[in-house]
Amino acid sequence: MSSKEDLENREAAALFKEEMEGTVHHDHDKRIPFRKSLRPIPLPPNPSVTDELLDDSFVDLPLETGEELLFVRPGIQQRLFQELRRGHILPQEMLDLHGLRVVEARSLLAQFLVHARRHKLRVIQIIHGKGYGSEGQQPVLKQKVNQWLRQRPEVLAFCSAPRFDGGTGATYVLLSRKGEEKHRHHD
Repeated sequence: MSSKEDLENREAAALFKEEMEGTVHHDHDKRIPFRKSLRPIPLPPNPSVTDELLDDSFVDLPLETGEELLFVRPGIQQRLFQELRRGHILPQEMLDLHGLRVVEARSLLAQFLVHARRHKLRVIQIIHGKGYGSEGQQPVLKQKVNQWLRQRPEVLAFCSAPRFDGGTGATYVLLSRKGEEKHRHHD
């Protein structure tokens, strides 16, 4: 940079500072709310979970998985879904699939959904990662979670978590509590 350009830059900076004197700094309104993060707790093996409940025979669906995950069953109120997307409905428990193989992740997700149904959880969080560590840096688990969750009737909606809670590397899932009665005889 020449000395003439350097002088012009300093003059411009001084002029800007002079013009801004006396102004009040305003914070933007997109503050990230503080909340204590959930710690993923490994699920203990549950011998009372029957194979029928643990049906993890998910099929591959021909779906394009974008950056952000979004799914809503018909009949779900738009306001409820927006609250989920914004992080206003806190997840009650979390499952971390980060770094697992697809087979392991499928089994753990099936177990976690059974656990959530038994404990009448309304919102859960699934961490699948963004795929940076996988071959070709493709989000394999994210794609699978997008496919698998759509196949479970208790899943009413899901979306990528807000930036403060994992962003596109995590998913919030809204669950139905209606399925309890028909599965109760297995407990």
